[in-house]
Amino acid sequence: MGLPLRPLALRLLALTFPLVARGFPDETLEKTAKSEGYCSRILRAQGTRREGYNEFSLRVEGDPEFYKPGNSYRVTLSAATPAYFRGFTLIALKEGKEGDKEEDHAGTFQIIDEEETQFMSNCPVAVTESTPRRRTRIQVFWTAPPTGTGCVILKASIVQKRIIYFQDEGSLTKKICEQDSTSEGVTDKPILDCCACGTAKYRLTFYGNWSEKTHPKDFPRRTNHWSAIIGGSHSKNYILWEYGGYASEGVKQVAELGSPVKMEEEIRQQSDEVLTVIKAKAQWPAWQPLNVRAAPSAEFSVDRHRHLMSFLTMLGPSPDWNVGLSAEELCTKDCGWVQKVVQDLIPWDAGTDSGVTYESPNKPTVPQEKIRPLTSLDHPQSPFYDPEGGSIKLVARVVIERIARKGEQCNIVPDNIDDIVADLAPEEKEEDDTPETCIYSNWSPWSACSSSTCEKGKRMRQRMLKAQLDLSVPCPDTQDFQPCMGPGCSDEDGSTCMMSDWITWSPCSVSCGMGTRSRERYVKQFPEDGSMCKVPTEETEKCVVNEECSPSSCLVTEWGEWDECSASCGLGTKRRHRMIKMSPADGSMCKAETTEAEKCMMPECHTIPCLLSPWSEWSDCSVTCGKGMRTRQRMLKSAAELGDCNEELEQVEKCMLPECPIDCELTEWSQWSECNTSCGKGHMIRTRMIKIEPQFGGTACPETVQRTKCRVRKCLRGPGLEKRRWKEAREKRRSEQVKKNTDSEQYPVCRLKPWTAWTECSALCGGGIQERYMMVKKRAKTTQFTSCKDKKELRACNVHPC
Repeated sequence: MGLPLRPLALRLLALTFPLVARGFPDETLEKTAKSEGYCSRILRAQGTRREGYNEFSLRVEGDPEFYKPGNSYRVTLSAATPAYFRGFTLIALKEGKEGDKEEDHAGTFQIIDEEETQFMSNCPVAVTESTPRRRTRIQVFWTAPPTGTGCVILKASIVQKRIIYFQDEGSLTKKICEQDSTSEGVTDKPILDCCACGTAKYRLTFYGNWSEKTHPKDFPRRTNHWSAIIGGSHSKNYILWEYGGYASEGVKQVAELGSPVKMEEEIRQQSDEVLTVIKAKAQWPAWQPLNVRAAPSAEFSVDRHRHLMSFLTMLGPSPDWNVGLSAEELCTKDCGWVQKVVQDLIPWDAGTDSGVTYESPNKPTVPQEKIRPLTSLDHPQSPFYDPEGGSIKLVARVVIERIARKGEQCNIVPDNIDDIVADLAPEEKEEDDTPETCIYSNWSPWSACSSSTCEKGKRMRQRMLKAQLDLSVPCPDTQDFQPCMGPGCSDEDGSTCMMSDWITWSPCSVSCGMGTRSRERYVKQFPEDGSMCKVPTEETEKCVVNEECSPSSCLVTEWGEWDECSASCGLGTKRRHRMIKMSPADGSMCKAETTEAEKCMMPECHTIPCLLSPWSEWSDCSVTCGKGMRTRQRMLKSAAELGDCNEELEQVEKCMLPECPIDCELTEWSQWSECNTSCGKGHMIRTRMIKIEPQFGGTACPETVQRTKCRVRKCLRGPGLEKRRWKEAREKRRSEQVKKNTDSEQYPVCRLKPWTAWTECSALCGGGIQERYMMVKKRAKTTQFTSCKDKKELRACNVHPC
């Protein structure tokens, strides 16, 4: 079937992007788009080409040359400033296939941000934009196909205004091949070595977006936090962590405990492959407005050999969930240094613990599994679970921005004006980086440098966020830090001497009156240009000891060093001491003070909540039936030095099991009755009464009536005699009945009403009780019948478990 005759631009837009094509009301075009193997026609669409056109690029995180079957990779489609794109298509094909058949496509995409991306309705294996608007970057996850697929071609097309850019080669096409099984376990390396010159300095800023508002399901209100950030700038020969790899012991301790100690030790052991260790403080709680707490940041450097950066931080509490970047490339193909990287982050699983909720009990994964991104279909109890398989909401964003370059640069592509301004005048440029929706006060003056020597220190300035007009647009830091050195030192000067700290002052030269004292320091590193150090290594100052040198004054030593501050945070006091060397010559008392105190201010106190393990399961009930008690415990995980924890560590509650069984109880047997015949064979009986009915599964009642045979004298055979005896027996019974009625009138017996109906069961399950009553109808007036009382019976009901 041929296509309708239309201008080329409209045909390309209709074929490649249904969202763009919907702007044209021709139904024929839409019907054509849904037939003839739409996916294959997307791939054959060709737009305007430009040789060497590098405004747009398609990138797989870490720039791997090979993929591992089943592993997930982050794929980014981006536009370089000032370019942008309105629409796009992203698809993955087996090498050499046209996309005509379903089996031509390789791997599967996973949506990260539904507001930016969606699966194409007419070609569900392809990803396209959710709404056509200006954008500079999108991200998705791509899960590699199974073993035996071979090489895969990732292709992207771009719509900018009404021009389509679609490249079979170049920056919008990425070829990635299956890793040979013989090299399994070997880390993927970046394709190219770095060709940049000199060094570059970057600032990493971490913006957490994990809060009860954004992720309400089972959010841990009391203990939510981000652990300390740990990472480094490194070479391609060392990988801190990666998707599809196994977590090291250091990564495991960050993932499960939030402890960066072991990870830092592992990084420092790779000293030849690591240029800078990246560290930033933990955040308690996980989220606060930026005008209350500045986002954590850290500075690091890269060079030609160590041009990658990686970091991670634990999302806590969690089994082993983290966010971070792995082997982020900061060197460009044009032999320059990346100016800015912005990455949105979703959590990943370290593969060391099998818990499924934030506060799951420890459950080590044996054997250890590979690192993988979390998905919304991992487990129904997961806080990120979505039965429809939607994308996980982003939990953080990291911004990596170049703040300086040193040494000779060798960019193939000349710097643009933004690059030059970024290096020469960062203070002038910061106002331009501030979004229009963020209203700030002016910057305060720079503070004094934290170092008074030629050791590197920091200085700080602050500003206040007055208003945030659009909460969806993050506002930059309210604090700014800058490296600095003490007076007379210059980090940029090749003739700078690196000096040690000053050694303690010498004793005063006199024991009474005014004298002098001195202190020294030494050269730690001589200038790189071979020049002599001109920084002083000794300084002298005046000192006064025992101002009064009269016979009535006492001689004392100099003041000692100040003790440590009495408080670890906030306001405290510190003291120093001196001794009396000689009492006054005239025998009077020495009036000199030997102790001096003054206030000291430590960093602001921050309340660190108790870190507690989840509650254990409830213990068994203390009884096997009836009412009892049960307990549960939890443990204190935070270190004791963080402060007292007053949270309860054990809870006790009542428990109720089915009632204990009650066995049937009976009276003793009565005497045997008389034989029921006056002659010949008969029987006699005896009875006993039920004192307590069986309840709650107790032993049932045995028989209450017993019968036995009896034999009286032989009966005479004569009919007249037998008839006469029968009459005598009847008359005897009548006389006894008359006597009994006479006695009843003189002594009334106890008469009772019939049993009432059983009451409703006291419980629906687990064992309840029913009752019924027999009330006295007529009570004897004499004291002979004191046992004439109302009666009550009980029985068990609904004994099945709840």
